[in-house]
Amino acid sequence: MKSPFAKLAIAAAVVIASVMGLLLWTGTQSSVALADVLTRLQQVNAYMYQMSILTTGPSVGDTPVEHEARATALISQELGMKMTMEMDTRVPGPDGAEPMLQETYMLPRQKKAVTLMPGQKKYMQIDLDDAAFEERLKENRDPRTMVRQILDCQYTGLGRSTINGVEVEGFQTTDPNYLGGMMGEVDVKIWVDVKTQLPVLFEMDAQTAEILSHTVIHDFRWDVVVDASEFEPVIPDDYTTLGGGPLQMPAMNEQTAIQGLRLFAELGGRYPEKLDMVTLMSVMKDLAKRSVADGHQPEKEDMDERIKELTKTLAPVMGIGSFYMSLSQDQKHPAYYGAVVTPQDADQVLMRWQVSETEYRVIFGSLHVETVSAEVLAELEKALPRP
Repeated sequence: MKSPFAKLAIAAAVVIASVMGLLLWTGTQSSVALADVLTRLQQVNAYMYQMSILTTGPSVGDTPVEHEARATALISQELGMKMTMEMDTRVPGPDGAEPMLQETYMLPRQKKAVTLMPGQKKYMQIDLDDAAFEERLKENRDPRTMVRQILDCQYTGLGRSTINGVEVEGFQTTDPNYLGGMMGEVDVKIWVDVKTQLPVLFEMDAQTAEILSHTVIHDFRWDVVVDASEFEPVIPDDYTTLGGGPLQMPAMNEQTAIQGLRLFAELGGRYPEKLDMVTLMSVMKDLAKRSVADGHQPEKEDMDERIKELTKTLAPVMGIGSFYMSLSQDQKHPAYYGAVVTPQDADQVLMRWQVSETEYRVIFGSLHVETVSAEVLAELEKALPRP
């Protein structure tokens, strides 16, 4: 990771994942109270909070790789989101921890996200449509969308407790459909101030394969006064664009999903076993590392062009997960069978979702797409290989 290009390539992967990126059931008797929390949140014009995320991955030797992020977020219903995040990746070896600081702005009026990276004197702009902007809020753990997600899942009440002298009531979900299944196995808790009906603490533990993450959102400040200038990125004159210009995120549709699935197949000869965030992020980092694996250090004038090509390649990888998540949230009843279907299984169902009361859209192992009846789909899924 001593190569400047390698660091910028990984930085591009991290930025795209953070900007891209995270079902309707009835709850328990406490559902009215939690619904009231969402109503109360929507009445708050602007607020701030602190967030920490600790991710532990597979060990290198006897030492686990840890990634820690600490963030401060400012959210305005009208102006968008500003998040300042400091990240450290602790790995065995002489390089030790590699800190990275980034400042991200989610700007609904301009339909774009801008990320500044002071350590690299770089910035990245990503253009978003309305649907994509809403998805980015979910993946950036906006409290409003997190409460909506819990409401859309099976959850239970945790009763009353006290946090820092405040009487709170808790709610918990371990529903695997939280955030469309993008976080793997989850345990999400929210503690709400009984008097104000506003959140005091969020906690989320997630596990996918060998990756564990623990997220805490705390120190909320409600109804803060904001100025529009706080949501205007100030880009110093000596900063250059990461990727050579604005990046247009692909639409969350089947074309993007197919593009990402094809890339997976070309890289490893098969499709991702799951469409969770950890799997997709690991592939993005692998792509970034491969871009410098040949040992060739690009000239300075060629570096932005190579980063631009890399970011265009990385975006559809996260696009698969975003598309699947949107299908789940729109109650399209999607299913994905990458654990058992390979590119050689041309006529097997790789992914499907509902398009009407009687029809489903199907992506097959060969990546061709058809619309079939519910009866035909049932027969196709009976023929799926066993795990």
